[in-house]
Amino acid sequence: MAHPIENLNEFSAEAAGNMEEIEMQFAVKTVEHLEAYERLITGIPPSKIKLTSMDDDIVEDLYIRFPEYKENPGLLLHIAEDDFKSNENKVRWREFIQGYEESLTEYNFGTLVRKDSDQTYSEENSMLVTRAQFVAIEIVRNRNGLNNKVYEDAQAAKAAAKAQK
Repeated sequence: MAHPIENLNEFSAEAAGNMEEIEMQFAVKTVEHLEAYERLITGIPPSKIKLTSMDDDIVEDLYIRFPEYKENPGLLLHIAEDDFKSNENKVRWREFIQGYEESLTEYNFGTLVRKDSDQTYSEENSMLVTRAQFVAIEIVRNRNGLNNKVYEDAQAAKAAAKAQK
């Protein structure tokens, strides 16, 4: 099957239209990721979760580039999307993300992070970030108890369901 683009060197992402089948694959993969992560944080105490083999390095790098998260990890409890994606923070995050090009699989793949770590995923409680951002945010959340409420709520719901049987 011939590729519809004759010369890939002349391809411009900015000028390209949306390809529905690629968007659908992206959406499916994103939903699978969020479902898997939600099962993880509702089924295992978050403090015991290790997301990558380099969690410690990622957190150390995050704290160097974003010292405010080291000083106050609670800033990641409720993420204000406008502040998170401000022009200044876009530059800072871009530099952080690029540092994982060689070491973190799918480092720049779009995924969803929960804006409020006390709640599960929902349309209102999700924002698109890269995998590198997601991993960094969730490692800090897990290590600082910011995902505990979701875990505890899920455990209480399981116990209540068991008691009703």
